[in-house]
Amino acid sequence: MKVVIVDDTPLNLALMQTLISKLADCDPVTFSDPAEALIWCERNPLDLLIVDYMMPGIDGIEFIQRFRALAVHEDVPILMVTADHEKQTRYDALQGGATDFLNKPIDRHEFQPRVHNMLALRKAHLATRERARLLADEVALATREIHARESEMVTRLARAAEFRDPETGAHIQRMAHYSELIACRLGLPRELQEQVLQASPMHDVGKLGIPDSILLKPGRLTPEEFETMKAHPRHGYDILKESSSPVIQLAASIALNHHERFDGQGYPSGLAGDAIPLEGRIVAVADVFDALTSTRPYKRAWSLDEAREHLIQGRAAHFDPRCIDAFLGAWDAVLSIRERFGSD
Repeated sequence: MKVVIVDDTPLNLALMQTLISKLADCDPVTFSDPAEALIWCERNPLDLLIVDYMMPGIDGIEFIQRFRALAVHEDVPILMVTADHEKQTRYDALQGGATDFLNKPIDRHEFQPRVHNMLALRKAHLATRERARLLADEVALATREIHARESEMVTRLARAAEFRDPETGAHIQRMAHYSELIACRLGLPRELQEQVLQASPMHDVGKLGIPDSILLKPGRLTPEEFETMKAHPRHGYDILKESSSPVIQLAASIALNHHERFDGQGYPSGLAGDAIPLEGRIVAVADVFDALTSTRPYKRAWSLDEAREHLIQGRAAHFDPRCIDAFLGAWDAVLSIRERFGSD
């Protein structure tokens, strides 16, 4: 244990150094100049500070205050040694951050037990802090494992929907990264951006509840068939709702709301404007853009210019203007994502 002693009287300094050296596992470091001691304390760890009150230049109270201002030493115990018996001195020292007091002349029968007890408390504090660090590491590891399992479940749910849908895995990857890009451009917290990336692939999981005769039909749907198709957002919500996972909760909202329109003409609820959850407005842009630019059994792929113009035309009608501006304002990043996940 590193014990720093600051006293301008050589005799007192030598006495305290000798007494501390007799304690097990103690390494005393002495200073007669408080300014020099402060410089050393700024650069080195220690476990106990013993400081005299009456010193030239920097007295003990000022020393303690400046020592406590060093964030790395905010929990180091401090023993003040003083010949001043005035209560105000003690009050000021306690206010400044002193832990305990010892009167001069120094009595070794009192000095050594006090130092021993303060170091024992210091050891207990360090042990508690280390246990807390280890526990935090274990919690972080367990959290990462939970997130990994959660991510795997998300991927498998998305794959399950893919098996029944002509859309491809590359579409899922592109629209998820487009969604993350929009969330980033809107200035959402990084954690929420990650959740959007993880949750958006489940936007169409409700298609698991749509008959193959409709889902896989190569031609245009009849009005009756389209009404059946329009049920997939609620199917997806019903599959994902009431989860304790923030990502799955977000995915449930995305599944329910990604076909709503900013002008209120969407489905299933006919929500409009900011009444549509932001995650639904984000995914609406990402999903429509990639669907337009992808080949399907029932349609050709639109060119990038055609799809871009469609988004512009749908601004404030189909789509949230902020989401459109965020998406089109990062066009180079959009093209990069498209190239990265271009292969089905």
